[in-house]
Amino acid sequence: MDLWSNLALGLSVAASPENFVFCLLGCLLGTLVGVLPGIGPVTTVAMLLPLTFSFDPVSGLIMLAGIYYGAQYGGSTTAILVNMPGEASSVVTAIDGHRLAQQGRAGAALGIAAIGSFIAGCVATVLIALAAPALGAVALQFGPAEYFSLMVCGLVAAVVLAHGSVMKALAMVVLGLLLGLVGTDVNSGVRRFTLGYPQLAEGIDFVALSMGIYGIAEIARNLEGRDETRAVRTRIGSIWPTRRDLVFCLPAIFRGTVLGSILGVLPGGGALLAAFAAYTVEKKIARPPRHFGEGDLRGVAAPESANNAGAQTSFVPMLTLGLPSNPTMAMMIGALMIHGITPGPSVIRDKPEMFWGLIASMWVGNLMLVVLNLPLVGIWVKLLQVPYRFLFPSILVFCCIGAFAVNGREFDVYVLAVMTVVGYLCAKLDCEPAPLILGFVLSPIMEENFRRAMLISRGDPSVLISEPLSLAFLLAALALLFVLVLPAVRVKREQALQE
Repeated sequence: MDLWSNLALGLSVAASPENFVFCLLGCLLGTLVGVLPGIGPVTTVAMLLPLTFSFDPVSGLIMLAGIYYGAQYGGSTTAILVNMPGEASSVVTAIDGHRLAQQGRAGAALGIAAIGSFIAGCVATVLIALAAPALGAVALQFGPAEYFSLMVCGLVAAVVLAHGSVMKALAMVVLGLLLGLVGTDVNSGVRRFTLGYPQLAEGIDFVALSMGIYGIAEIARNLEGRDETRAVRTRIGSIWPTRRDLVFCLPAIFRGTVLGSILGVLPGGGALLAAFAAYTVEKKIARPPRHFGEGDLRGVAAPESANNAGAQTSFVPMLTLGLPSNPTMAMMIGALMIHGITPGPSVIRDKPEMFWGLIASMWVGNLMLVVLNLPLVGIWVKLLQVPYRFLFPSILVFCCIGAFAVNGREFDVYVLAVMTVVGYLCAKLDCEPAPLILGFVLSPIMEENFRRAMLISRGDPSVLISEPLSLAFLLAALALLFVLVLPAVRVKREQALQE
């Protein structure tokens, strides 16, 4: 099938009444969690994972995807209006966006953010449609050694781009890999690391782990802060920017789109790195007059375009290689595996309706975000008046019900409680949990491919370096670690992450 036939198949899947409703629901929920500080797309996807197990896999994936890129859009609303970013990637939007709101140009800033996000989302979706099948065809040629080395390289890249100490990030990856090994060895039938609990014979439940580390642990962190609400005192005005504003911002939108599309595929990078990088680049190369930090529309257009493009292209390694580039993608891989679908290049060949349906749903979802959310700005702002102390009990109850509902086991609720403590301690020790989640998801896949490679080579580990592509991935991983050891690079990394 050629590209146009595939896209026609995808549009027919995405436009079905059921999937259209799920896409709409995902976009609305994503915008909602983007607006409300302290929840975020990772927490929401973790909470809703149990719900999607009763859906068709295509519908569930479309809804989870809508939550993810919808949150990138929703975070800009409160960043601009009340200087309170609802999503981490919207932090940089608040710098100039809120200044514009104080100057009475909140409507123009919101309009540019929406148009930039829409253009970036559409362009990034086109890039996915063009690049993913070719990359998937290449990935089908990978053997077990290449897959193992690719995942090692991906985990090292996630460590490099993780916040805080490199050693802490490495420790979190190792902890995630070890937690992923809990359960029964499929070859020998021996139970590993179960501590005598028969309930762990099938491994640690992914839903309980992800909701504990990201859902309830995040509640504990948020309750430590001040429970404050902020009123919007600025007049929003017309949400449609003028023609002059559009012409002024178009170069920034396209530069942010290109940068976000590239950085989105990096493990651990995604929308957050793309937004900060786009703002930094724009400050350096934008033509005068420059008013960055004082209310420049390009300071809204560039990061909003970049974070939306990064959110879309982060699906490329997940769909084609089975390699998650961020915790949200890891949770989507977990959802696919629970449905019995092995993520990777075989998905394009064996499940074309799911692959192309998801891509087509991104176009539908981006159009929904513009059509629905700009008129609903007033409603989203009203939600900011709800104190967090009224929100967290429902989140807590939903997480507990979700953990129990997956397998109907009380033991999973205890796992949820233990993982909540782990997530809270990680936050207190300044250990980012994203590498742990990535390690946990990739651990069984890495073990399976490593064992296959050893069986093929009859136990000779040199197969990992005798295959050219496998050697290239391992050398890339070593090069990344070596570069981090250099003092100048380490200082620059710490400065960039601090900013």
